[in-house]
Amino acid sequence: MSNWKIYDPQLPPAAEKRVLPPAPPWRQPGQGRESVLATTFRPDLELVDAVNTALYLRRPLLLTGRPGTGKSALVHSVARQLCLGTVIEWAINSRSTLQEGLYQYDALARLQYIQQLNAHRGGEISGEEIDAREAEELGMFLTLGPLGTALASARAPRALLVDEIDKSDVDLPNDLLNVLDTGHFVIPELKRAAERHPIVKILARDDERIEVKRGEITFTEYPFVVMTSNGERDFPAPFLRRCVQCQIREPNETELQDIVAAHFGGAAGALSDAERQIVSEFVKTRGTVNLATDQLLNAVHLLLKSGASLSPEDRKRVLGTVFQGLGG
Repeated sequence: MSNWKIYDPQLPPAAEKRVLPPAPPWRQPGQGRESVLATTFRPDLELVDAVNTALYLRRPLLLTGRPGTGKSALVHSVARQLCLGTVIEWAINSRSTLQEGLYQYDALARLQYIQQLNAHRGGEISGEEIDAREAEELGMFLTLGPLGTALASARAPRALLVDEIDKSDVDLPNDLLNVLDTGHFVIPELKRAAERHPIVKILARDDERIEVKRGEITFTEYPFVVMTSNGERDFPAPFLRRCVQCQIREPNETELQDIVAAHFGGAAGALSDAERQIVSEFVKTRGTVNLATDQLLNAVHLLLKSGASLSPEDRKRVLGTVFQGLGG
């Protein structure tokens, strides 16, 4: 009898909260996940060449490939190798805007703050008092976004992941590159107050405080920018011209063995027969349906590393569950 099931509706409910088995290393939240992504990614020679070209030319790297091929993991690997600090991530959707990437200004929260301050003091604040507090208030309600942080950080150069750029509004990719090309951007809310408050400190990612002078941020170090695309749309030639492009291919069986070894602590040549068998089954299934590499890792963890004890029937069903086609 197999005992792999954590949830079994045939059994009585647990009397107290169940302790779950350890998660896969790449499913550890926070810095644990980032460390795994950085140390286990295995780029091929073509991808290494593309990264170095982008670094020399200070151009964004546009990575295209199917989901699960490691596009977002690359930037973590480069950041770790070059000591660029924590990767700044910007997840793109159809509503994403350039301003959101550069900064956010919460005007409503600032208005409510002023109203509460007025009520607390029992009347209107004088013009002199408002002017004295304005710089502090602006700093409280302005926050740099992922792109703004990558450009303005005192710890530049930083690494910026712009994930799934192909989901964006049609104008966003070119707008983003225009900011990179010009070398600066303006925060209008600070620009209007520049005569009264030429220097304002605002919050960025990683709790870094950025000093903004006269409402403008000018950067001298280009961040290492990786933009990922699942190939859901074509980009115009002017945009592609300003990027270094690379198509990530699917790893072959030997490369998959190396990836499994990297994630589970070992050498590719020292994989167990059971691990090799799962890799072979994955490659065979991938020949008929679209699968991602992380599905292979899920299968190895669940069948061999999780401590679960599966019968042959359970194993077959679990592989069917894990190796679900991704369409496309």
